[in-house]
Amino acid sequence: MKYGLIGEKLGHSFSPQIHQALGCEDYQLMPLTKDEFHQFMQAKDFCGINVTIPYKEAVFPYCANISEKAQAIGAINTIKRVTDENGEVALYGDNTDFDGVRYLLEKNGIDLSDKTVMILGTGGTSKTVTAVAKRCKAKKIITVSRTSGNGFIDYAMCKEEKEVEVIINTTPVGMYPHVGECPVVLKNYPRLRVVIDVIFNPLETALLQQAKNLGILAVNGLEMLVAQAKAAEEIFFDKNIVDEKIDEIYRQLKREISNLVLIGMPGSGKSTIGKKLAEETGKVFVDTDSLIEEKANKKIAAIFAEEGEACFRKLEQEVIAEVGKEHGMVIATGGGVIKKEANMDALKQNGNIVFIDRPLELLEVGNGRPLSQDREAVRKLYEERYALYEKNRDIQVKNTGTVMDTVREILSKWEERL
Repeated sequence: MKYGLIGEKLGHSFSPQIHQALGCEDYQLMPLTKDEFHQFMQAKDFCGINVTIPYKEAVFPYCANISEKAQAIGAINTIKRVTDENGEVALYGDNTDFDGVRYLLEKNGIDLSDKTVMILGTGGTSKTVTAVAKRCKAKKIITVSRTSGNGFIDYAMCKEEKEVEVIINTTPVGMYPHVGECPVVLKNYPRLRVVIDVIFNPLETALLQQAKNLGILAVNGLEMLVAQAKAAEEIFFDKNIVDEKIDEIYRQLKREISNLVLIGMPGSGKSTIGKKLAEETGKVFVDTDSLIEEKANKKIAAIFAEEGEACFRKLEQEVIAEVGKEHGMVIATGGGVIKKEANMDALKQNGNIVFIDRPLELLEVGNGRPLSQDREAVRKLYEERYALYEKNRDIQVKNTGTVMDTVREILSKWEERL
C-alpha cells in the first residue's frame, strides 16, 4: 500500500472516495489487528497513511519526527514516510483532525469562545477536539468518560452539568451498524445551543435527531472528514489545496450517500417515480412493500387478511429499520409508514424525505391495496394522513404531470438542499 487508512475496523469508510477526489488514486483501506498493526508500522512500507481508532496514540513510538500540534494533542492521524539527511527512512507524524474540527466550526458559524463545552469520549478525537476548544478559548471544557477520574466525569454525573452550551460527541455510539444508540439525553441541558457528532455514517445519528427535534443546531462529521483529508493530502504531496475543494467534495459525497425517500398516499405513484429517479441518479431502487412481502413470503393483502394490520406494521417497522441505515438508495415506502415516528427516524438517518403529493381525485383505488379499496376509504386515509406527510417531508412535489416532470422537480429541489 502506498497511501491509505489503517485502523482496526474500517467498515463503510468514505476515505478512498475523498482522497481519490483530491487526486490520490492509490488510496486504500487496510484494517489491521493489533498484531498486524505493529508489523505494518515496523515495516514502514508505505508513502503516507491516515490512522483511525484505535491506533492514533499507538503510532507515537514509530514516528521519529512529530509535529508540535500532534505532540500537544497526544494523537496522530497522519503519517508520512520521509528520508532523512543520512538516507535513512523515518516516519513523520501529524494531526490533521485538528484542521478538520476547526474547519467544521468555522464553516457552520460555531463560536466556542466563552462557552461551556462538553466532550463525550476520551480517545484520540476527543483530545483533538479539546485542543481546538482550548485554542478557541472555551470558558469551560467538560470531558465525559464511561468511568470518572483523571479529570473526567461519567455519564451519570454529566446529567447535572446544566450550564453546557455545546456538546461534541467523539465516541462511536450511534455509528453504523449500531444506529439508534444515543450517549446522552439532551433535555438535561437547558442552555444547549449546538450539538456536533463527529460520526458521519449515518449522516443523522440519534443524537443529532434529538437536537433537531429540540430546535438545536445539529452538525455531523462529514465536513470534518473531508477537511482533514485535504490537510493530509497537503502533507503527503507537499502541495496546497484550496478550501473550495472541501465544499465541492462534501456536496458530491452527500449526493452519493443520501437516500431519496418517497412518502405519500397509496396510488400516488411512488414506485413508478422511484424507479425513474433511481435511473437518473444511479442509486439503487428499493420498494419497502416488496421487501415486506419477501420477508413474510406472502402478498400484503394476504398479511392483512390473515394476520391483521398490526402484524403488517410490525414487519414494516423491521424492514424500515434495516433499509434506513443504508445509503445510496431511492426508497419507495408504503402509504402508512408515517404513522410511526420510529419509521421516520430510521428513514431520516440518511434520507431526504420527498412527499409525492397527488390530488385526491387522481389517486388510484383498489389494485390490491387493503386500506384503499374504494373512493370513500381513500378519502378517509387522505384526510387522516395528509398533515403527517407534510410534517415529515423535506421536499414536496405535486404529481399531476408526467413521471419525468415529477422526477425533474424532485432533483431540482434536492439540489437546492445540497
